[in-house]
This record gives sequence, C-alpha cells and structure tokens, in this order.
Amino acid sequence: MSEVNKERRHLLGAGAAVAGLVVAPGVFLVTAGKGRADEEAGESGPQWGKVRWGMLVDTAKCSSGCTQCVSACDKENHLSGETLPTSSQWIRKMELTDRETGKNYSLPMMCQHCDNPPCVDVCPTGASFKRWDGIVSVDRHLCIGCRYCLMACPYKARSFVHHPVTDQNPDVPRGQGCAESCDFCKHRIDEGQIPACVEACGSTGGGALLFGDLNDPKSEISQRVATIATLQVRADLGTEPAVRYEGIL
Repeated sequence: MSEVNKERRHLLGAGAAVAGLVVAPGVFLVTAGKGRADEEAGESGPQWGKVRWGMLVDTAKCSSGCTQCVSACDKENHLSGETLPTSSQWIRKMELTDRETGKNYSLPMMCQHCDNPPCVDVCPTGASFKRWDGIVSVDRHLCIGCRYCLMACPYKARSFVHHPVTDQNPDVPRGQGCAESCDFCKHRIDEGQIPACVEACGSTGGGALLFGDLNDPKSEISQRVATIATLQVRADLGTEPAVRYEGIL
C-alpha cells in the first residue's frame, strides 16, 4: 500500500471517530465537516439563497448525434474525453425511449446541483458542499477519496480520479484520489460568464441549454420554468435538482 493510501485511510478512520459516525450499509453520514472559506460556501453574510443557478434542457432541441456540450466540458476542464469506467465524465449524453409511445429522447446528464444534495449529506469531511449560490462542488483538499458521494448520487454524476492528472486548467484544480463532478463551470460563473457547455450548445449545437438564476423572476429560465411543464429527474427523492428537462413529460 502506498504512503498516500495509508494516509488517506488514517484520515478517514480519524474523521469518522471524531464526528462520532457509524459507517454501515444503508446508513447515511449526516455530520459534515468544514474547512473551505466561508465566502465560497456562503456560510456567512446575506448572500445565502439570494441566487440559485440552474439549467433548463429543451430535449426537443437536443439531438442524439450532437455531443458539443460534452466536448466543451472536456476541453474547459481538461478531461480526457474517454468513457472508460476509470475516466472522469462530468456530462454524459443519455438516450431514452418511452415504452408506451416508442419516442426517443436524447439529453445530457450532469450534476443536478440539488438543493438537498445526498453527496453533501454523506461526506465525512465536508469536501462535498453547496455554495451560497446553490452550486454543488468538491474541495479536493478535503476529499479523502472515500467515494461515499459517488454511491449516494442518484444521478451517477460523480467521478473519481484514478490516475495522475497533468495539463490542468489552472482555474479547475483536480487531483488523483479525489471525487469530482460538474460545478456549472463556477470559475466562469464567478467571472460573469456562462458554463462552457451552454456556450457551445448555443453556438455550434442545437441551443438546447438555458442557464440562469432560478430565484430571479425576471430571468429567462425562471419565466420559462413558470410557464411550461418541466421535469426534475427523480423528483420523488426530494433532492430538488436545479437542472430541469423540458419535453419528456
């Protein structure tokens, strides 16, 4: 066993003991640690809940042959683009068929940025967290590689970095032995830009992705969600995803 793995195992055991957690099948770890800046997590100040970033996917405009969103995500975040079990995929295209009508749907599946994220609930160190603006993210410096979040995510949106990471985007730090997932390109959002997938879909794709503030009644996404039928994937779980899908009801 490598020294890194020994250290991770030691930290995992110590973290569970300190928090008083019992790890057993079917038991969620609900005590999360802290460690990132309050400004990012939104644990102080009046900003919490003021903005909630979300995405609306119009499945009528999303074609099965288009992978512009996936390619843009890979390029922006310096992902390999491979689809092996050990590869990181922050967006994947899904092909669905309605059993009753036979109609086919193509749609992107990424982190749903839940209001009640299971990945945050099970994280023993606080590495998985929700920002003040609703974006769910991972602090790689706190992640001990336990992969509880991968198991807890009902959308299979989390990846684990199995191999050494090279040629990184300085704005998107990644690390071997850490969990990761779509974070709505928070480095772009913080600079007033839109996620790379949305930009690519609008310029070279079908224009199926709409991004904006769900809490702003004047935003386009908020107005569309209020006037058309949309679907939250596995809404029955009560996770309250910020990603909605139009046209598959």
